[in-house]
Amino acid sequence: MTHVQLAVEINTPGRGLHEVTDHVREAVSQSGIQTGLCVIFCMHTSCSLVISENADPSARQDLEVWLEKLAPDGDPAYSHRAEGPDDMPAHLRAAVTQASETIPIVNGAALLGRWQGLYLAEHRTAPHQRRLFLHLAGD
Repeated sequence: MTHVQLAVEINTPGRGLHEVTDHVREAVSQSGIQTGLCVIFCMHTSCSLVISENADPSARQDLEVWLEKLAPDGDPAYSHRAEGPDDMPAHLRAAVTQASETIPIVNGAALLGRWQGLYLAEHRTAPHQRRLFLHLAGD
C-alpha cells in the first residue's frame, strides 16, 4: 500500500466557491495510486469543502445565496465579531458544510460524477491563503 501526503495552498479572492478539482486530480495522477482513496482536509474554521455541480454556474451561485441567507453577515444576534461582521457567519457556514471530503481513486484517477467538482468554499469576504491537506492511500 502506498501513502502520499501533501499540502496545497489556495489563494482565494474572497467569498465564493472556488473550484479545486484540478489540484486533486493532479495529486492523484502524480501519486501513482491506481485504486484507493484521497482524503482532502481543509485546515481552517472559516472556509470549507463542498462537492457540487460544476457544469452550470447558476448552481454554484444558488448555493452561495442559500449560505448567505442561512448565516447573514452582521446579524446582531452574533456575539462573536472578533474579526468583523463576516467572522461568525463564516464559522456557521463552515459548520454546515464539510471540513473534509473523501474521493475514491479508480484506475489512477479521482472518481467524481460527470457534473461534480470539488470546491473550496471561502466564507470570508477578504482574500485569504488557505491550506488543504491531502492524504492519498492505495495500491
